[in-house]
Amino acid sequence: MPLTYQDQEQLRMLSIFHYIVAALLAMFACIPLIHVTLGIAMLMGAFGHGADAPPAFMGLIFVILGGLFIVLGLTLAICTFLAGRYLAQCKHYTFCLVVAALCCLWMPFGTVLGVFTIIVLMRPQVKEAFTGIPAPQPTHPAAPMPPVQPPTTPQPPA
Repeated sequence: MPLTYQDQEQLRMLSIFHYIVAALLAMFACIPLIHVTLGIAMLMGAFGHGADAPPAFMGLIFVILGGLFIVLGLTLAICTFLAGRYLAQCKHYTFCLVVAALCCLWMPFGTVLGVFTIIVLMRPQVKEAFTGIPAPQPTHPAAPMPPVQPPTTPQPPA
């Protein structure tokens, strides 16, 4: 079953929104640069010497955690950007699905984008367009349901 115009349009819009969210993620991933800078300043002794100085391990914690958040944020941004490109090309179905699930962790924009992406990717015709494997068709029609009988009310004795 080929993609409908609506499916193509939704995949195109999701692709554009993935690019936008990737840019926002990259921008927000740079915020911990402040913590890395403060950590390096603590390690270099810029906040005083002797008893007034913060402990050196605090500076190390700032540098390590700040660097970790930067790396994780930029990794998610790059993966979101790639998922946007793959959505436009109808390639790498599993990658797009996993990135959509990971985007759900980044509230509120990533959650909205992730949920809508998962909804679109779950459609059989969209999955078929990505994988090239035809969606399974039912081999026999479903059995008809028996007609519903209205409830009978007991007649009062005469």
